Amino acid sequence: MFEVLKAWFIKYFGEAEAAILLISLLVSVIVIWLFGRILAPLFAGIIIAYLLEGIITPLQKHLKFPRALAIATVFLAFLGLLAFAVVALIPMFARQLSQFIDQIPSDLNQLYSYLNNLSATYPTMISPTLVQNLINGANLNMNVVTHFGNNVLTNSLASLSTIMTWLVYVFMVPLLTFFLLKDKNTLISGASEFMPEHRGLIMEVWHEMRKLLGRYVRGKALEVSIVTIATWIAFASFKLNYAFLFAFLTGLSAILPYIGLIIVTIPVTSAALFQFGLNVDFFYIMLAYGIIQVLDGNVLVPLLFSEAMNLNPVVIITAVLFFGGLWGFWGLFFAIPLATLVKAVVQAWIRHANRASNAADHVHVD
Repeated sequence: MFEVLKAWFIKYFGEAEAAILLISLLVSVIVIWLFGRILAPLFAGIIIAYLLEGIITPLQKHLKFPRALAIATVFLAFLGLLAFAVVALIPMFARQLSQFIDQIPSDLNQLYSYLNNLSATYPTMISPTLVQNLINGANLNMNVVTHFGNNVLTNSLASLSTIMTWLVYVFMVPLLTFFLLKDKNTLISGASEFMPEHRGLIMEVWHEMRKLLGRYVRGKALEVSIVTIATWIAFASFKLNYAFLFAFLTGLSAILPYIGLIIVTIPVTSAALFQFGLNVDFFYIMLAYGIIQVLDGNVLVPLLFSEAMNLNPVVIITAVLFFGGLWGFWGLFFAIPLATLVKAVVQAWIRHANRASNAADHVHVD
């Protein structure tokens, strides 16, 4: 057994490049773990710059824009979208979220009235005691939820630290994004000077990561935007209350396959049911919602993502649980990209180890 473990260790960690890669990954994880909160604006700027680079490069390549003009055009468009979000979308989201929380007690009263009428009509099937127990339990839980929601909306958003954090993000992230785009080549060449001499495996992992993560990040951003806009139009056309709130949550649910869909479908269905009851408008809304989900999963996702991006559902759920437990909301947000990154590292590592092993076998045979 010891010899088997020794051979496995030598195959995958015996070379200097493999050891350097392992140390680089450990250092990266430690830096993110210790300084992730402090460096969050920088990480956000890197992600946004990476997304915008996907628009700048085609402008340079196909429309022959000078890089400075391409950066200026795309960055100004980004600032316009950011201003629109800060001025219109974020206040709308906060307002609808507050209204949704305030509406919960009224909706529960409707549910209690329906249950009481049902119990009075069918006393042998649904006892009044059972209904009362359900009401008491629901009241206790909803008091906790309502109290928590009100605290989040009133205290958290109004706190000085939260306001300062938002100000840092609103001003610092766009500034970092601009300089990351403007000085891209200088920063890359400067970072390469700190790279170890034997970095073939690191560069292989980097190219594998770019191939897998590049399309994923940009594809997910496009998917979330399309799903949000389509759902917003559908819900608003049927005059569903909190249309933008539910559309935004539906778009975000695309980031968490399976789990996100389940979490968002419950409030969407409940809100539509309380507003319209079991009439034709309710079924139209649910039909439109179902069509959007089907088109997203069977048309949009195959168009945006290659087969290499596919992850097993068990891997997805495990990644969500692991990274969500490790880094909270941001761990959930980046669970799938991080799982894809792990996949890229493992694939490149195994290929490199197999090549080294085959080369050693050839030398031994010769």
